[in-house]
Amino acid sequence: MTPRALATRLGQSLLVIVLAFTGAFLMLQALPGDAVLIKFENPELGLTPAQIAEIREAYGADTPIWTSFWHTLSGFVVGDFGYSIQNGTAVRDLLAEVLPSTALLGVLGFAAAVVLACVVAFTAMGVRNPWLRNTLASLPSVLVSVPVFWLAMVLIQVFSFRLGLVRVIGGGPVESLVLPVLTLAVPISAPLAQILVRSIEDVQRQPFIAVVRAKGASRWWVLTRNIVRNALVPTLTIAGVLLGELVAGAIVTETVFGRAGLGRLTEQAVANQDVAVLQAVVVLTAVIFVVVNLAVDLVAPLVDPRLKKEVRAAA
Repeated sequence: MTPRALATRLGQSLLVIVLAFTGAFLMLQALPGDAVLIKFENPELGLTPAQIAEIREAYGADTPIWTSFWHTLSGFVVGDFGYSIQNGTAVRDLLAEVLPSTALLGVLGFAAAVVLACVVAFTAMGVRNPWLRNTLASLPSVLVSVPVFWLAMVLIQVFSFRLGLVRVIGGGPVESLVLPVLTLAVPISAPLAQILVRSIEDVQRQPFIAVVRAKGASRWWVLTRNIVRNALVPTLTIAGVLLGELVAGAIVTETVFGRAGLGRLTEQAVANQDVAVLQAVVVLTAVIFVVVNLAVDLVAPLVDPRLKKEVRAAA
């Protein structure tokens, strides 16, 4: 990627993050109710109206919306995400506490999804039986429609309650990750496998594949050296797009399995209208999404050299 193209891509990425921040800020400000009053206007706390007014001032609850917008935006630029209304802790500290657990779940879930997608796609392409091949090729279409929460409950019912293979409660660090990772991987693997199967089929019909086979190359050689490499670019692109679903799936998965992570933090923030936490979660998700897609744009030309020529021609 040329410096000019990289600068353009970075500018677009920054614009996406700013728009995500703005959209989240406006929608959160439009929420009905008052989070400060919900938290502190409780007779059991014994706070006077003057004390509640001081708390509202400290949290900027009565600040005009544009002033609050610029104050929040400038804070995000320097890494200050504000304070949680629920417990008074800096949002930055809350995120630092839960992110490692969610990151581990996300990385393992995505790795498992890639493995599942490759197994389904390559098996479907390698099977000679037309009926079995069509069945395997249509499997991703079924899996992509499976809701994450429903899949999580089915896995718990089958593997934990029925078969007793994996403990949901009281399991070790590795055992407690098995079902959450599988829950996260299956819906992500479905569109990956779907795109990979279609890409492989499209590449197989290209004239150069017939030429390589006519030269005496084995079926495995053609598959690994010619077909797969040309079929990876669309799969990489959809993998970057699926990041948003990966984050959303991780949040739902952590909630169902009771894991301490970004999902539990988001659930509590929604229940308590903790605007500062929700704003940080949305922006963090947007940043991760943008970074991953930018990385995909940088890696794609390495996989398919033809993209280098296109980028240079456009520049």
